[in-house]
Amino acid sequence: MATVVLVGILVVFPPQPQKSDQFDTIRALIRTELDHRKVVSMAVAVAKDGKILWEEGFGWADKERQVPATEHTMYSLASISKPITATGIMVLKERGKIDIDKPINDYLGEAKLLARIGNANDATVRRVANHTSGLQLHYQFFYADEPFKPPTMDETIRRYGVIMTPPGERYQYANQGYGFLGYVIERVSGKSYADFLREEVFLPLGMTHTSVNVAPGLERHQAIRYAADGTPLPFYDFDHPGASAVYSSAHDLIRFGMFHLKTRLPDQKAILKDETTDEMQRPTSVMGPETGYGFGWVVRDHPDGYRLVSHSGGMPGVRTLLTIIPAEKIAIAVLTNSTHGNPEMIVNEIIPIVRGKKRQQPRDPQPAPAETMKQTPAQFLGTWSGILKTYKEEIALTLQFKEAGEVHIHLAQQPTTVLNNVRFSDSTVTGRTTGEIGTEESKRGSYTIEFWLRLRGDVLNGVASAISVPGNRIAGATSHWVEVRRQSEKSAGSK
Repeated sequence: MATVVLVGILVVFPPQPQKSDQFDTIRALIRTELDHRKVVSMAVAVAKDGKILWEEGFGWADKERQVPATEHTMYSLASISKPITATGIMVLKERGKIDIDKPINDYLGEAKLLARIGNANDATVRRVANHTSGLQLHYQFFYADEPFKPPTMDETIRRYGVIMTPPGERYQYANQGYGFLGYVIERVSGKSYADFLREEVFLPLGMTHTSVNVAPGLERHQAIRYAADGTPLPFYDFDHPGASAVYSSAHDLIRFGMFHLKTRLPDQKAILKDETTDEMQRPTSVMGPETGYGFGWVVRDHPDGYRLVSHSGGMPGVRTLLTIIPAEKIAIAVLTNSTHGNPEMIVNEIIPIVRGKKRQQPRDPQPAPAETMKQTPAQFLGTWSGILKTYKEEIALTLQFKEAGEVHIHLAQQPTTVLNNVRFSDSTVTGRTTGEIGTEESKRGSYTIEFWLRLRGDVLNGVASAISVPGNRIAGATSHWVEVRRQSEKSAGSK
């Protein structure tokens, strides 16, 4: 083990393999990330044309116990769990157990998705998978040293399986949707989510250092998650494991990527047909310019002329990225156990090396979007009254839109506040405020309430999301239905 003495202080670094090849510049960049950005560790794997070109770990998987990171260290993947869960769904689809264009409610138990607007039957398995089901922002972290525990999945569905925009109307990233897909896997297969993935995905693909959470016997391979201040976080779980709960190594994750490139290794089984992996990579919802979401994958057309299929992951103590370039049979995995990790930068530096082509000059920057309206559009002016509905109760809500763009908000018996960061479009208004919504989850820490409301005739309805204030420990975000109606001047004045 290498040691360096600085002014009488012994600094111990994990051993680093002595290699020299095309990835030397990336190694130097990673070491800079570890030194200057306080990234605790990083593991990288790169494959092309059915061969693993490079895999290596840097830094500490567990700095307190001085366990170095390797290509076999198991990192929390966060949202890279989604394409893995989607793969499990497609295995069941090929076996005739699931029709992805049928309502997800067909595969749930007594607890079903409830539509506040639109029709719950339009929330198909595919729309849940491409984030257009009408489910909203949601994530919850349950730390091992705290009394809060995840509810059952049926209870989570009852509380947060609520459709708040008509299915198919808009893309909205929704973790609980993938939690529900993991539950569908359990109900349809008759196995636990963890057992099904292990038996039907991980082991057939030779992913021996991959599991839902950290399976018994694999604890010594775990990368501890580290908070923004560099302290280790207690283990935490979720009420949406299908979205976030998988651990994997760089070596295993690159094997998963190679399977989806259709360049599987000799010891990997064909758990899906080629046309099924193609279907997963076909965007069926629009995220933004040149970017869509398929069945578990983000799909983006790169300015340099190739298509990227990827998924990232980010949560306390986790920053991860898996990227594949199907046309060129390239896969890149970068995993970190730090809030400060920047895997996107590393992937962007690796791509031109593996492609053997210099990165083109960036395009001229696009014009900035039009400035947000300062004045309140006429269609919003006045007083609107209604409810903010949680799973516990209906809370009286009043919004007053002033001409100069100011919005006053009043929740039940709470003091009137101002909606901050207000943004208007022709049909929507967004903003942020403070307040109390009274759910069990909201009592876990400080949070703000972010509104997204759409004008539908004389009704404004949509979402109020209670989002944890950033810090080392983030409790989560939960979303709640809002509906308010325009009041006549007479009734508004009487209030």
